[in-house]
Amino acid sequence: MDIIKELHDFGLVPVIKITDVKNAVPLAEALAKGGLNCAEITFRTACAKEAIAEITKAMPDMLVGAGTVLTPEQADEAIEAGAKFIVSPGLNPRVVKHCIEKGVPILPGCATPSEVETAIELGLKAVKFFPAEAAGGLNMIKSMSAPYGQIKFMPTGGINENNMLDYLAFDKIIACGGSFMVKDALIDAGNFEEITRLTKNAVMKMLDFKLVHVGINCENQEKAVKGAQLLSTLFGLDYKVGNSSTFAGTEFELMHTKYLGANGHIAMATNFPDRAKSYLEKMGIEFNEETAKYDAKGNLTVIYLKEEICGFAIHLVKKK
Repeated sequence: MDIIKELHDFGLVPVIKITDVKNAVPLAEALAKGGLNCAEITFRTACAKEAIAEITKAMPDMLVGAGTVLTPEQADEAIEAGAKFIVSPGLNPRVVKHCIEKGVPILPGCATPSEVETAIELGLKAVKFFPAEAAGGLNMIKSMSAPYGQIKFMPTGGINENNMLDYLAFDKIIACGGSFMVKDALIDAGNFEEITRLTKNAVMKMLDFKLVHVGINCENQEKAVKGAQLLSTLFGLDYKVGNSSTFAGTEFELMHTKYLGANGHIAMATNFPDRAKSYLEKMGIEFNEETAKYDAKGNLTVIYLKEEICGFAIHLVKKK
């Protein structure tokens, strides 16, 4: 398993402090229901190891990491409990080397060029940027990414639903760590429904699905153009004839020949097609990999779902 890719696909990593182990599994279930089947359990409390063990036992498919790991001994406790990755607030070469020897990914906290260089020297490809907002935020990450293009970052500290998209839009960010959807008061009160709601809201804000256009299959170009002209007249839209289809505004695409879907297709735009694909796959949705398109950097830009809905093929497209 490529843990860094898994974290990237989630985009958001809830950072959790558990003070009572009885809350561990209900909290993990609440996060999963909200669309985030991952968590970083901090070693700031005495029951962190037990909480990790309870979650990994009850939910083996959940990607659970241990945070605030300060010593090799704590790393061993976390790994023994089932943690799949380790996160630390700072870069301690002894802890990093220990985790590498154990074969467990570690993201140590780095906030300066010197710390990033040390991480590179230790063979790491990704680090935690902490404390993110206090250490200069996205501008600092972009500045450090110029000379250290091989390193990617997981910013944590001051991340919330208002600034997370700014971070995630930068291609050197693998994911954002945050606790805004898992506040201590909600956990202590056992208000897991609210945690699910906040998590779902965060995921939907990250992906931001929007209907782009509806594609309609036509028998030929003549009928497609005629249909586009009628739609343009009805709704005050411009129409433009292309090689394979005619658009009426941006809302309707009339195909000159039948394409995917018995009746046509529906295009849904999203900020992050790769993360949206991963999110939907965890819901059991399958994709037609043959339809996937990528940009020059290898980022997914278009892909169709395998199953039609009411005769319409559905595809994701990168939001412009």
